[in-house]
Amino acid sequence: MTDNGFEQIFPLGDTNDAYAEDFIGQSYLAPLTGGSVPVSNVSFEPGCRNNWHIHHGSGSGGDQILLCTAGSGWYQAEGQDPVGMTAGTVIRVPAGTKHWHGAKADSWFSHLAFITQGEDVSNEWLEPVTDEVYGRLPKSGENA
Repeated sequence: MTDNGFEQIFPLGDTNDAYAEDFIGQSYLAPLTGGSVPVSNVSFEPGCRNNWHIHHGSGSGGDQILLCTAGSGWYQAEGQDPVGMTAGTVIRVPAGTKHWHGAKADSWFSHLAFITQGEDVSNEWLEPVTDEVYGRLPKSGENA
């Protein structure tokens, strides 16, 4: 357990300063492996979320895999309903899908993230998930 009370099995890491402009709120990044398939633990303070973004790739590459390990968060693909994530939730984001993910307003959230190998793999950061959009997320029900 860290001094913030958020218990998780992977390190919290350092503040995610390199990508701060692509997040609303504070996130943390703990690289776990390097090599051909780097894996990082990404943690979000309550209410923190990343901007809409797209992972690109060809040759079966560029999919993002999110494995929720602690807390409670959101994933949303453009044009689809938001999906609540808790420990054990796995999301595959196909390359070319505009999406965002982050913590629920009242919970820390942590996930492992990696991108599948392929050709021309890149990431395109887009507009923020505004407070208005974030504020419309479900407060109760199956996906809250």
